[in-house]
This record gives sequence, structure tokens and C-alpha cells, in this order.
Amino acid sequence: MKLGVMMALLGQRKLEEALDYCAKSGLQMVEFCAGNYTGEPHFNVEELLKDDKKAEALKKAVKDRKLEISALSCHGNPLHPDKAFAEANKKVQRNCILLAEKLGVDVVIGFSGCPGDSDSSKYPNWVTCPWPDDYSKILEWQWKEKVIPFWKEEVEFANKHKIKKIALEMHPGFVVYNTESMLKLRSAVGDTIGANFDPSHLFWQGIDPCLSIRKLGPAIFHVHAKDTMIYEANSKVNGVLDTKSYGDEANRSWIFRTVGYGHNYDFWKDFVSTLRMIGYDGVLSIEHEDSLMSMNEGFQKAIAFLKEVMMSESKTAMWWA
Repeated sequence: MKLGVMMALLGQRKLEEALDYCAKSGLQMVEFCAGNYTGEPHFNVEELLKDDKKAEALKKAVKDRKLEISALSCHGNPLHPDKAFAEANKKVQRNCILLAEKLGVDVVIGFSGCPGDSDSSKYPNWVTCPWPDDYSKILEWQWKEKVIPFWKEEVEFANKHKIKKIALEMHPGFVVYNTESMLKLRSAVGDTIGANFDPSHLFWQGIDPCLSIRKLGPAIFHVHAKDTMIYEANSKVNGVLDTKSYGDEANRSWIFRTVGYGHNYDFWKDFVSTLRMIGYDGVLSIEHEDSLMSMNEGFQKAIAFLKEVMMSESKTAMWWA
């Protein structure tokens, strides 16, 4: 496995400064932000698509530091009921696919998106219960009329441009948010759809990430390393569907933490071992959203922790068997 970072973390630094920091920190891979919710902190996608020299300069800047690009990320909501917003997000996503093709990057990361409850909606409608029957009808309409048709077209576009891995992050608020919904979309539109596996969003839903990994198997294309701490003094009173600000740490049922501050070595050792068990030997891309730590401290603690649990060498033959 290789250690990487989701570069939104370093969005305040210029490209070469950010890459220097990654290299000095002992990373091997970087995951670049290519628009939508994450913005474009280190380059302008459309400029790179138009200018071969700038695209080559980016590749050289990464290679000169003995780094690789693990993925391009364009997390957005291309299914948003606001048509202008959805079209803008779709354009960014397609440009991200085109840039991945140009740079020779295998994986494009995003969200599945979430429609409204009808063609006249203004806002997304994330359905989390089957009753009253209205909700089941909304969910059926979303998948049949919006979700499946859209992603069939996106898969076709991606394949046309040599991209075979669209890694969707299972994230509440979007139609793909857990193991079952990920496999549902993959079954409907093909195996170009897979997961950007981020355990932090599964912990607070009550999902065991290692069991999810076993179920998803080859559908895992990319992995984020981010932790979550659940505070039972709050969650046992209010449950885990928490709408309070992420900055209200003391009163929330859970908050994001850097790896090791939500779950200990036992979990993370099992996590990387289970990934290897199902055949994943790619990147662990650190995503730092710990509101209790500085960027630098949270990032460096994550690196040190993950180096303790990762397996960097290929496994050997079972000589004892």
C-alpha cells in the first residue's frame, strides 16, 4: 500500500510548495482537487485541458518529487434539482474525466448526487425511511428517472475517454451512502462505478467498515484515511443524525478526527488487513477534517500512525502451508 493525501488539506499552499511538503512528509501519492465542492486550489482544470505544456509541467512537478497522482476528485451534486447547479457540476465532472485521461490518471472521485422529489423541486431530498409511503415513492422515482439514467451516461462518457474507475464516496445526503446503495448503483450501471472508501462516514451510521470492505470487494477503487469519534453521552440521547454545526464539538453526537483519535490501532490494523484480503493494495489518502487539531499536527499524526499499521511490502508465499 502507498500513503497519500487529499490535497484540499494543502489548498492554502501553492502547488510546488504543497508537493514539497508532501514529499518531505514521506508520502508517495497525491489526490488532486479538480472542482465542485473541493474547488481547484492547485491548478485550473480548463487551462490544463487547453494547454499541453501546463499539463506536462504538472506531471513533471509530481514526478520530480517521486510522487504519483492517485486520483482526481470533483465531489459535487450533478443530480441537484437546481438545473443550473447540476449542469455546472456535471461539466466539472466531465472535465475532470477528460483531465484524468490527459494525465494518465486511473481514478476519478465524486459523489453520487441526490435529486429532489420531483422535477419542480428546489433542493435535494435524501430519503432515509420507507414510511409514510411518500418516501418510498420518492426513492423509486429518484433512482428510476434520475440516478440510473444519469450514471449510465456518465459511465459511457468515462469509458469513451479510457476511464474505467469512477469512485463514488459513500456519503450521507446523497443516494449512495452505504454498502447496499453502492452495490445497487454498480449493479444498475456497470462496474465502472465503485467506491472511494472513507470509513469516517460509515462509523457514525453504525456500519462496520471492515464488514463493508468484505461485501464491496473489487468495487473499492480508492481509500480515504479519516476517522470519526462518536460521543455516547450525546449519541445515546439524540442518536447520530446530527444537524448541529461541525464546530459545536462538545454537543455533537460525533465529529471527524484524524486517524487514531476515533479508533485505535486494533481497528486500523484490521482495516488495512481486510483491504489487502479483498485484493486492494492501493493508496490510503489522508483526508484531514479534525476540528480539534491544526492542519499540520493532524496531518503529521495521521502519517505517523498510518506508517505503523500499513503494509508496504508484497505478501510472500505461505511457506508453512
